[in-house]
Amino acid sequence: MEDPATAKSRQPWCWIPTLYFSQGLPYVAAMMLSVIMYKNLGVSNTDIALYTSWLYLPWVIKPLWSPIVDLFRTKRFWIVGLQFLAGAAMAAVALTVPAPGFFKATLAMFWLLAFSSATHDIAADGFYLLALKSHQQAAFVGVRSTFFRLAMIAGQGGLVYLAGWLQETTGNVVHAWSIVFGVLAVLFVLVGIYHLFVLPKPASDHAVRDAKVTSGYFSAFGSFFRKKHIGVILGYLLLYRLAESQLLKLATPFMLDERGIGGLGLSTQQVGIFYGTIGVLALTIGGLIGGYVVSCYGLRRLLWPMIITMHVPNAVFILLALAQPENSYLIGSAVAVEQLGYGFGFTAYMMYMMLVSEGENSTAHYAICTGFMALGMMLPGMAAGWIQEQIGYVNFFWWIMLATIPSLVVTGMLKIDPSFGRKTKIET
Repeated sequence: MEDPATAKSRQPWCWIPTLYFSQGLPYVAAMMLSVIMYKNLGVSNTDIALYTSWLYLPWVIKPLWSPIVDLFRTKRFWIVGLQFLAGAAMAAVALTVPAPGFFKATLAMFWLLAFSSATHDIAADGFYLLALKSHQQAAFVGVRSTFFRLAMIAGQGGLVYLAGWLQETTGNVVHAWSIVFGVLAVLFVLVGIYHLFVLPKPASDHAVRDAKVTSGYFSAFGSFFRKKHIGVILGYLLLYRLAESQLLKLATPFMLDERGIGGLGLSTQQVGIFYGTIGVLALTIGGLIGGYVVSCYGLRRLLWPMIITMHVPNAVFILLALAQPENSYLIGSAVAVEQLGYGFGFTAYMMYMMLVSEGENSTAHYAICTGFMALGMMLPGMAAGWIQEQIGYVNFFWWIMLATIPSLVVTGMLKIDPSFGRKTKIET
């Protein structure tokens, strides 16, 4: 039996915040920091968008190897081991940034980081269900999402700002990013050590040797693709974020590019503040508002207001590209408006995935939905940089507005129960 001090150290508040903060940071490093780092290092928009979009692949195919986490060792073992592996990948990025062939070398390390992060997601979410009772799971849902968002702010805001400050202080971009990823590497080694001692050891956390479990998991894939209106479902999952997937890859390069070639000429520090801090806060607020109004009125009633609110604010980038304002408040407000709308509209997408996943195999089906969500971000994002370099920033942002049309078309095909997502009188 554990002594009281040990038992207390393994209370949910001691490990859930750090677990989900450490889940968010590798994702931010692979998908966001890589874009800004490569832009600072002079890599073209075409190459940035193409190769960093490939980093979505581990999340696309994550459902295919998730049973492996169940078959071998414990989820606790996977969590700690993958945090050490993520730390090693970040250290390797720090060491290879100064190398002559830095682009290929760092990209390989970002691949390792992305696979580590995607697998860590599987283990962490599974561990959460095993280590907590049902009432605790419900109580800590908000804590999970809050600390994941804080990781995004720390990465896109704090670390990007740090990189910009180091660039100005040392005058050396390469050295600045080496330090940033060195700091991340040390942090993850410390997090791995912390979780090695603090994560609880639930009796249910063990390797699953029953072949029926694994075969049942894969049979769930077949049942997903036999769903009614599967073509519309897949179309919605792939096309809803068609515009946003391309905008996301070029938003920060646009802010960093010189004004002479159509950008805003912002410093790395300013991007950390505007997009990484103000933008993420607005995104979070938009998501919270979206969840609340859906609970009041249901998804079907809010579907069109949400998709319009998500797409129309993209037009602020057309205005920014045309006017190229220097006023920081104006730029920050424009980013906040776009991200607020994105957060609000994205709620509809998340709710629809929950609707599609309802039924006997809800966990597996939701995992498949998230895989298609990642695929919908990966494929369009790969071409975004090339498109922008061919037509310029102003025309590219007009193209983004045109790219919203397919999502509007497929949204019009959806069949949704009017009561889905809305609280009933009994629930309230």
